[in-house]
Amino acid sequence: MSGARLTGRRIHGGRARGAALVSSAALSFFGGVDPESGVVTEKDHPLEGRSVAGRVLVFPHGKGSTVGSYAIYRLARRGRGPAAIVNAECETIVAVGAIIADIPCVDHVDIGQLPDGALLEVDADRGIVEVVDR
Repeated sequence: MSGARLTGRRIHGGRARGAALVSSAALSFFGGVDPESGVVTEKDHPLEGRSVAGRVLVFPHGKGSTVGSYAIYRLARRGRGPAAIVNAECETIVAVGAIIADIPCVDHVDIGQLPDGALLEVDADRGIVEVVDR
């Protein structure tokens, strides 16, 4: 899978590189991710106990309260936010959070093609997500 290149839609520009943290389940940032540590705390979520900090966070879409946008910003301000966000369909909560936190964000990506733990490079300006290394 190394070298796979997927294209999507730019939500917020920028470039980032990091290990993929992949979930097939929607994620709530307000109440689902600890704002101090960046660890997913949502009970029974596939990422429960794992940190989003510095990772390319890949998930289908956000869920929950609009306060989730601020929660993303708070994570970034504390140095615990994701390096980039990749969604199948980015909704308003995640989009606003990525914008105010200055996190590169891309959607309309077939997230099933991105393996957990793979090194990803995100060029959100061009809407490109590339698997650099498995």
